[in-house]
Amino acid sequence: MARLFGIEIPNEKRIEASLPYIYGIGRVTASRILEQAGVDPDTRTGQLSEEHLAKLSSVIQSEGLIIEGDLRRERTSALKRLQTIQCHRGVRHRRGLPVRGQRTKTNARTRKGKKKTVGGRA
Repeated sequence: MARLFGIEIPNEKRIEASLPYIYGIGRVTASRILEQAGVDPDTRTGQLSEEHLAKLSSVIQSEGLIIEGDLRRERTSALKRLQTIQCHRGVRHRRGLPVRGQRTKTNARTRKGKKKTVGGRA
């Protein structure tokens, strides 16, 4: 398997489809990177030479993209900041409820988890 920034990307897939295995790179960003590096998107990852991989990594670094560990750290610190200042979004994150204004009387099971029955009134 080819390695970029310490992440193994699959050899049997097209490079355009295997670049998004890197956290922080999506389909659109991958095609833009390949265009700047001058690599054919239909090439299989296993067929790329070392110089092509080096060119890809240099393009990613020159773009100033934040990927993998740095991006994960940045996102968790943003969530922690929201929780410490106790804004509405931070409180919703802490309680495990939907953050963006969705209804919770019904639905929201993905965010709230398995249904917990509360005892009825007598």
